[in-house]
Amino acid sequence: MIAFIGQVLISIAAFLVVLTTIVTIHELGHFWVARAFGVKIDRFSIGFGKGIFSRTDKHGTEWRLAWLPLGGYVKFSGDLDAASVPDAAGLAVLRQRLVAEGGAGAERDYFHFKPVLQRALITAAGPAANFVLAMVLLTLLFSVVGEQIAAPRVYAVQPNSPAAAGGFQPRDLILTVNGRAVREGDEVTQAVILSANDPLTFTVERAGQIVTLVATPLRQMENNAVAGRIRVARIGLDLRPMSVQDVTLRRLNPIEAAAKGADMFGSTLNSTVTYLGRIFAGKESGDLLNGPVGIAKAAGGITQQAASVSDDLGTQVKSVVLTLIYFGAIVSIGMGFLNLMPIPVLDGGHLLFYGYEAVARRPVPARVQEVGYRVGLALLAGLMLFATWNDLQKLSLFKFLGGLA
Repeated sequence: MIAFIGQVLISIAAFLVVLTTIVTIHELGHFWVARAFGVKIDRFSIGFGKGIFSRTDKHGTEWRLAWLPLGGYVKFSGDLDAASVPDAAGLAVLRQRLVAEGGAGAERDYFHFKPVLQRALITAAGPAANFVLAMVLLTLLFSVVGEQIAAPRVYAVQPNSPAAAGGFQPRDLILTVNGRAVREGDEVTQAVILSANDPLTFTVERAGQIVTLVATPLRQMENNAVAGRIRVARIGLDLRPMSVQDVTLRRLNPIEAAAKGADMFGSTLNSTVTYLGRIFAGKESGDLLNGPVGIAKAAGGITQQAASVSDDLGTQVKSVVLTLIYFGAIVSIGMGFLNLMPIPVLDGGHLLFYGYEAVARRPVPARVQEVGYRVGLALLAGLMLFATWNDLQKLSLFKFLGGLA
């Protein structure tokens, strides 16, 4: 029981550290671009609820540290509704009030009266900040750790598996998957996970000869120390290095580390889009989508795994920090991508409304906004409920588990 409570506390602590950092950076993206355009800002809060500490700067912005560390927010002056896109009538009333309080031209310091391009840039700055954070973290990670490439060498083939039926043999070196060159085992695993029930063509090197094999990934239930109970596509290969020649480790200079980070950034986005596309195409059930419970479980799991690499406290701390940096980068990419989806209440929905305003030369009508935000809230709530259901049922993690395919 004590061990279980300890595991829960570790999961919650790791989750809150990652979530609060990522959300704070997201909101800082909105904040700094808004400040650059001269928008009046009432408050920037780290956390929600009652403030523990606050300070007001020379611009009149209150900087607050609140007691509930579940992210944060930035509040623009005059922001009266959740939509942050009032219609023409609402703008007229707001302008009249601001002019009455501050005199002619007072409305120019408020978000809603900035040019539509500036409002769009302020809105897009949040997801952009998440992407920049991910790139910085990945570049830092590869600068410190370097690049380790484990060749996609077949260590073992599970009996009666798709790989066995396809003719795989131990010591095969996988060169391509569906014509795409692969350098390491994780790339093979990723291709397999995203191809359930779709035949994959592999080119392998076997005893100096090039051989073409075909195997169809099938979903199976498995238990993982980090992800928990998870249903994922496999073909039955155990991919591991079988000699020192199968592993390459080299230090990366800052430029190489940035390039490697950009490559992983693009790969993560591509995998996310591919998986969502397969859900809409009816090829995936969405079992691997995660909500807060699953993310917290994963954060605690990888923290415990990282801490178990050594008995030395210094090594444990270094391992945990590097692991959370990687985890934070992946979650930050996901948050930026999610916020850009064209759903009202998200940044992408705001950008959609601004696009209409730029073309029509007027804000979206109030009735349309109201319906849009109700539908958006329903969609977002439905997505969160579905993901949380997955968490509670399987505690799954949308993560490519290296070494298995």
